[in-house]
Amino acid sequence: MVQSARISSLNAIPARPGPVVYWMSRDQRARDNWALLYAQEKAVEFRAPLHVVFCLVPEFLGALDRQYRFMLHGLRQTAADLSGLHIPFRLEEGEPRERIPAFLDRVGAGMLVTDFDPLKIKRAWKQQVLESITVCAREVDTHNIVPCRAASDKQEWAAYTIRKKITLKLPDFLEPFPSLIDHPFPADPAGAGLERPLKAHPDSGMNTGGDIVVPGEAAARACLDTFITERLDGYPENRNNPLIDGTSNLSPYLHFGQIAPQRVAWEVQQSRANPAAKEAFLEELIVRRELADNYCWYNREYDTVNGFPDWARATLADHRHDQREYIYSPEQFERAQTHDALWNAAQTGLTATGTMHGYLRMYWAKKILEWTPSPEEALAIAISLNDRYQLDGRDPNGYTGVAWSIGGVHDRAWPERSVFGKIRFMNASGCRRKFDVDGYIDSKMNYRG
Repeated sequence: MVQSARISSLNAIPARPGPVVYWMSRDQRARDNWALLYAQEKAVEFRAPLHVVFCLVPEFLGALDRQYRFMLHGLRQTAADLSGLHIPFRLEEGEPRERIPAFLDRVGAGMLVTDFDPLKIKRAWKQQVLESITVCAREVDTHNIVPCRAASDKQEWAAYTIRKKITLKLPDFLEPFPSLIDHPFPADPAGAGLERPLKAHPDSGMNTGGDIVVPGEAAARACLDTFITERLDGYPENRNNPLIDGTSNLSPYLHFGQIAPQRVAWEVQQSRANPAAKEAFLEELIVRRELADNYCWYNREYDTVNGFPDWARATLADHRHDQREYIYSPEQFERAQTHDALWNAAQTGLTATGTMHGYLRMYWAKKILEWTPSPEEALAIAISLNDRYQLDGRDPNGYTGVAWSIGGVHDRAWPERSVFGKIRFMNASGCRRKFDVDGYIDSKMNYRG
């Protein structure tokens, strides 16, 4: 049974007998999905069919064809898995405020279940749908191990303020997942599934031949298994070196919900890796990732300078008119046309592959602050490039990471300097102490041309 702390009522309408619809959005998987498990619980209780619907929104926050391909390939796997359990999957294309109410009417739904997402656009979609439906609607936090609302009722200052809250509650929520069952009350599929033609998504001439991450639940699980058996023990020493395959590589799968963070945490916790390595990885997976959800849920200005802490806004204002040695346009950033070979290499690799090593992301974002006329412009450029090119863009982790780099979110004040004020500074010399910068630059040169 799904714990009540994961479930939130979105309206006051009581559930009534009839088909249950799970509006899948953030968590795109058939396995290890508390929202889907809850929807099946209710459907079995009502002795009713269970439907899963996904609403494909074209041109979502600047996403390119690469992101749509990754997502749709994963959804095809999910649809096939659900079909084998007599749970029909429907892909709707268009705005949720139109497509979801229409789908509920078409199947005669008695209840709507959806998954939790702290982003403003997703919250707006849900509100628009709620204004047009007359059935019970409930939301299940299946993305966070400790549900966001249960972890804290306010915006947390930093990792150290949320860590204890999560740690105390983690034993209550970090548990094995039950399995989805062959649904005992099948329904006829609600029309065509995933094979509908999709509208073209402009790619602005981007090289789309460099996809290097295989999508889907099966690939996500294989990636996790490989990380645990081959790289987890070396994680603390290797995670900040982009020339070593030392990270989990799970970020795209976590973003698209093709693997549950709880599954990752459970398997890591049960593994025979050394305790220090497990602790370091779980800090990133649980505390830092759920801190990002906390920030975006409780701060509606997470993608603007107004979301920065007071001290950061003040120090950036004090240095707003400092002389910048270099100023670049958004187009120059996008085309990797700066004076800095390391920054250009990171951006070139990003546009070619859809990925950038986490340590380089910090350097990448901080240099955008250094080379733009204002924090507002820096934030807008960094978010635009992150959302457009990163496979795992358009995500609380991305918005929080950019806000940390440019606006000191979840950080502290550092010694004051030009342009940055008291925001933490990074430079190429610091990177050279961490890894072979020239080797990294050379590794990205094959993407040019």
